[in-house]
Amino acid sequence: MGSKAKTVITFHSGILTIGGTVIEVSYGDAHIFFDFGTEYRPELGLKDDQLSTLLANRLVPELPGVYDPRLGYTYEGTAKQDYQETAVFLSHAHLDHSKMINYLDPNVPLYTLTETAAILRSLNRNGDFLIPSPFEAPHFTREMTGLSAGETVTIGEISVTILPVDHDAYGAAALLIHTPDKFLVYTGDLRLHGYDRQLTLDFCKAAAGCDLLMMEGVSISFDDREEDPDTMELLSEEDLIQQLVKLVAENPKRQLTFNGYPANVKRFAEIIKRAPRTVVLEANQAALLQEVLGLTVAYYYLPGAAKITSLAPELELSLVDLQQDDHQYLWQIVTDFETLQPGSLYFHLDAQPLGDFDPDYAPFLELLAKLEVTFVRLACSGHAFPEDLAEIIHLIHPKTLVPIHTLKPEKLVNPYGERILPTRGESIS
Repeated sequence: MGSKAKTVITFHSGILTIGGTVIEVSYGDAHIFFDFGTEYRPELGLKDDQLSTLLANRLVPELPGVYDPRLGYTYEGTAKQDYQETAVFLSHAHLDHSKMINYLDPNVPLYTLTETAAILRSLNRNGDFLIPSPFEAPHFTREMTGLSAGETVTIGEISVTILPVDHDAYGAAALLIHTPDKFLVYTGDLRLHGYDRQLTLDFCKAAAGCDLLMMEGVSISFDDREEDPDTMELLSEEDLIQQLVKLVAENPKRQLTFNGYPANVKRFAEIIKRAPRTVVLEANQAALLQEVLGLTVAYYYLPGAAKITSLAPELELSLVDLQQDDHQYLWQIVTDFETLQPGSLYFHLDAQPLGDFDPDYAPFLELLAKLEVTFVRLACSGHAFPEDLAEIIHLIHPKTLVPIHTLKPEKLVNPYGERILPTRGESIS
């Protein structure tokens, strides 16, 4: 008599770190992976994103039968089983969850919500967002199957249902994973303080009573970090918008610029709707909002930028006019900050560079100070606050909790059952 198949979960990466989550679930002759990004370690100063470099620096894990065979990769892990069916799922568009999708074997299907697929294609329009494939055109983005909310995909005897959640990347999703013997849940990244709070609550209801909950815990990583005096930490997306609108109104005769994380398209949409000035976006961001939300907005091109045919020509403004303006526009600046007017005001809304852990952050602040540009950082986390993490666990009542995507997994507790703190590469069944 043959041995009975069982569910096995392998935590390839995303343990004791923030980002780079790659988890494998296998049952019988099928296995799935989620996500497919890299760890963020700018202090390493790596000169390239070749797969061999990423592997050598442990920014991505050894994976069997998943990487593009044209890369010449040889699996050096310990897994022995050959699988008949393989698939990869993406929870959202942040690079620590999606950056290496162009290194995925072209024969392996990649699933995500339709909105995330659109965001990734748009952000990689110029080939400078994702790691490029050395075998494709510079602007290539690999094929993705966009799913609707609540849609289910079956890989062998593993079924995966994708549900949207609230996050600062629009189109973020969680996964409900059913095998013949277990009900597993992966939260992706989520929160309760954005405009889509109800999506997270609906997900919790669908996930209730699961056998195992793999849950992000970013916010519990930094409770002992010193507060940044340059940052106004806000408790909700609505608080951020209200504060921005207030500051714009209080500065009627001053050049005003801003930047934010591009995938947070709902924040951009609210700024456009409610700012006391005409909002003007860089052309790529304007195209992203149009493609994902159907929203048209005034825009400008950077010098030498290729025209985007989907944008309405009558909405284009001159960059020179924006640089000379001091009263009419609130416009997105993404580069060439040295052209800002002395005495102007710049709003940093969770944009790059992200913070003091980014080597580019201190030089950026020094440049603005030298230019006599006032820097205002309005920040609103894309991750659930510690008390909301506890609330989500309460709503789901998992039999087993596995904290991931955090520096301090031991701080996330499960009052309703077991907790497992796996090590990188560990498998549980």
